[in-house]
Amino acid sequence: MPHVVSMEITDVRFPTSQLLDGSDAMNPDPDYSAAYVLITTDDPDGLVGAALVFTIGRGNDVQCAAIEALGSYIVGRPVDELLDDMGGVWRTLVHDSQLRWLGPEKGVMHMAVGAVVNALWDLKAKRAGLPLWDLLSQMSPEELVDLVDFRYLEDALTRPEALALLRAAEPGRASRRRELLSGGYPAYTTTPGWLGYDDAKLERLCREAVDEGYAQIKLKVGLDLADDVRRLGIARRAVGPDIAIAIDANQRWEVAEAVRWVGELAEFDLAWVEEPTNPDDLLAHAAIRKAISPIPVATGEHMANRVLAKQFLQAEALDVLQIDATRVAGVNENLAILLLAARFGVRVCPHAGGVGLCEMVQHLSMFDYVAVSGTAEGRMIEFVDHLHEHFVTPAVVSRGHYVAPTAPGSGAEILPLSVSEYRWAGR
Repeated sequence: MPHVVSMEITDVRFPTSQLLDGSDAMNPDPDYSAAYVLITTDDPDGLVGAALVFTIGRGNDVQCAAIEALGSYIVGRPVDELLDDMGGVWRTLVHDSQLRWLGPEKGVMHMAVGAVVNALWDLKAKRAGLPLWDLLSQMSPEELVDLVDFRYLEDALTRPEALALLRAAEPGRASRRRELLSGGYPAYTTTPGWLGYDDAKLERLCREAVDEGYAQIKLKVGLDLADDVRRLGIARRAVGPDIAIAIDANQRWEVAEAVRWVGELAEFDLAWVEEPTNPDDLLAHAAIRKAISPIPVATGEHMANRVLAKQFLQAEALDVLQIDATRVAGVNENLAILLLAARFGVRVCPHAGGVGLCEMVQHLSMFDYVAVSGTAEGRMIEFVDHLHEHFVTPAVVSRGHYVAPTAPGSGAEILPLSVSEYRWAGR
């Protein structure tokens, strides 16, 4: 019986601040980074489980240390014992009484749990010879709900209600899988919109996005209103009236400031306003949403856990829920959030601006389409054209759609040469 023999954690940092890729109103000089984990076993197949937590530079060492602290739960354990009870593994890691004190269920420790859980899912999918989205889509409703911890959710979603949602989606699974493989999943791009880009680069990238088939782009805003008016004007003229433009304030505003600022930008026909204020402040989001309606509010990439997602949905504080592959405790918790979104009838458009996030989160949206919500109507996955060349199975977008991956795994495995080249010298 094979066992886990090691869990290796590497601090990987890419110098994206040099060209201001990723720059926004709150993060002017990010260096896209990954606390990268590899789980190896003594199975002769030689497969590894890979995952990462995305950060933007300093503090990545702290995230690596948090993942390291979980090694004793995994190393030495029988592989089949772990992979056959992914719901149990999640509960063991999340509910450790001493580690919970560091959260509970939030922050670097919770994200570290997500890295370990996601690495095990990557290994499980590789052993099954399936991409993660397909592995999840082939699981029965009963198997899927066993992955979810319904503690703190039952005032909004019970296990029987989740089962009913999944069973209702079962009849169309096969046809949606075929459609996904043939047509892909809708994408939008943030590549033109980083705040540090000059006007000429913004205009050129907007035109390129249209030529590449994107139906929506996104621009960062929030530092200077006059600059935002000018930049939105450039973008709207470049893409024309039929391409949607979303804006992202990256948590910059107070409530009144958000309402005033969005009012000044409304002439550009905004697809949504993303993270207008503090990501934990659901009452502020609800107030902004009411004030700027019918312009939608989008948020979620910084939601610490499924409980916050539940509360935002209950409070009608958002129109678009933006899951993130590495912010919460892995696939299991994102499944809970997808079920909550389906229960409330809210569309999910994941965040993917960061190293490895496109590769990973595409699997969650594709699984949602096949086996949970059963729809891609009004939904799309963010795409940013940075750093994909460092991955073993990079995300592919063609004519504005993610091409459904067919390689086994979750897409998180980084090329060994890239790990070696961009390993942070301080660790």
